[in-house]
Amino acid sequence: MALHSAATPAIEPGTGAFPTLLLVQGNDTRTLILDHSPFTVGRKMDKDLVISDPRASRDHAVILSENGEFSVVDQASKHGTYVNGERVQRVKLKPNDRIEFGARDSVYAVFQPVQAGTSTAREFLSQISDLHITTQTTDLEKLTLFLEAARKLNTTGVLDEILLTLIESTLRLTGAERGYVFLVDGPGKLRLAAGRNSSGAALLDDKTISHSILDDAINSNSEFVVSDTSQSSDMAVRNSVIAYDLRTVICIPLRRTQVQAARAADTAAQPVVLGVLYLDARYTSRNLSGVGHDVMHAIAREAAALVENARLAEAEEANRRYEQQMAIAATIQQGLMAVTIPEVSFAALRARNISCKEIGGDFFDAVRTGDELSVVIADVCGKGITAALLASTLQGMVYSHLVARMPLPEIASAVNRFFCQKHIGEKYATAVIVRLNSNGELEYVNCGHVPPLLISNGQVMRPEVSNVPVGLLADAGYQGGACKLARGDRLLLVTDGVTEAENAQGEFFEDTRLQEIAAHSSFDQIFAAVNTFCAGTPLADDCTVVELQFTG
Repeated sequence: MALHSAATPAIEPGTGAFPTLLLVQGNDTRTLILDHSPFTVGRKMDKDLVISDPRASRDHAVILSENGEFSVVDQASKHGTYVNGERVQRVKLKPNDRIEFGARDSVYAVFQPVQAGTSTAREFLSQISDLHITTQTTDLEKLTLFLEAARKLNTTGVLDEILLTLIESTLRLTGAERGYVFLVDGPGKLRLAAGRNSSGAALLDDKTISHSILDDAINSNSEFVVSDTSQSSDMAVRNSVIAYDLRTVICIPLRRTQVQAARAADTAAQPVVLGVLYLDARYTSRNLSGVGHDVMHAIAREAAALVENARLAEAEEANRRYEQQMAIAATIQQGLMAVTIPEVSFAALRARNISCKEIGGDFFDAVRTGDELSVVIADVCGKGITAALLASTLQGMVYSHLVARMPLPEIASAVNRFFCQKHIGEKYATAVIVRLNSNGELEYVNCGHVPPLLISNGQVMRPEVSNVPVGLLADAGYQGGACKLARGDRLLLVTDGVTEAENAQGEFFEDTRLQEIAAHSSFDQIFAAVNTFCAGTPLADDCTVVELQFTG
């Protein structure tokens, strides 16, 4: 995904705040700031929000700001723009609206308008209580005011603060003595996340509540309300109800809202339960018994939205910290793996690496030893920080062995033994190591890598000797090969990120296309051909190209 700036402001300058889109893709979340209008969405690389999925149209949709209101407008896309599960042409956006652009099963965005205030939730509640609630205010109006207070703070406050706000608002509404929020923490597990009594004291222990009613609320997947346990024969036999003299109990499952569960609705799946709001009292409360189903539905719906949005905000913050750590790791890796291309009189070397993530598992290196120039290109399986760590280790080992002028097959065997003996899981690497001397004599060892291309007089040949990748078989043997280069001959080394580069139709660049282009193209033209073929589709794997030319 990509975000670019533009000139037209989305809100009045000087306000210091902008609405946002919370972008959710798998387990990753990211906040995109709507700081200009129109905000463009599509598969083309010049869009503010770039969606690489082929189901997204090149010019898919725009988000417009008009008189302080925001609308999403479909641009005649093939697979449609959806808001809360419904296909739309143009619609005004409301807080927490879920927007999907063609690729409905892989990525969506949640619209979040400018958030007001930085005061704590309890201060906000107190202000609303003082200003708006009177004896004539209905229960539903009170609930709306209290939950609106929490909702306005759900992206600036932490989850704990939101949960306490939820408990305090429902305690005031119902007149219950105690309130708890339990969150689902794995299959069949509930975790006490927050608790308060009507005096505002923290409740850290859930031993004196009715856990059987709590379980029933989860299993029934519906509001579970008991006004007076003494009037229910079922309640009268529950040990906890009797032991703790509980006369009034309310359990409300917090289900993921329609906005957050549009995908589940499309597949007719059951709504996901995020947790339970539990209230009880040792007396029969008129306020509790008077709470109607409309209010209970409102509590269940809005409370679930609060919890879900707070979790998304926490996930966004965790993702931001992760991205900072990845940026640091990328800087360190770039320093460790920086390549200074040696100058030799008999050869010219050019190379380029593009990582599909901040840090990657591809690398190349070059070492001069006397009248010889050695080059290595490698690809560690996987992506991200694990692959990067292994790539750094592999590079260091190969470099030290090349400096010691070890035979190339022995270098491959030593690296293979190290990887296999360290038990690092199902991790392996493909690599090609070559050594060229001033007479044009080239020796090489190929460890399961994309075969090199030898271009001579417009003809392309493939050195045939190959071996298994390093790290797969502890007792693997490695054989090298050799050939003689004439002046002007070029050896092209690539990783599979080049041959497996995809376009928007899901087609691969492929080895045959690389071979045809390499025969008559320069180093820069090869990269240009890959970019033209992909036509803006992001790389799915690291991409490295190395060209070694014998100049005589």
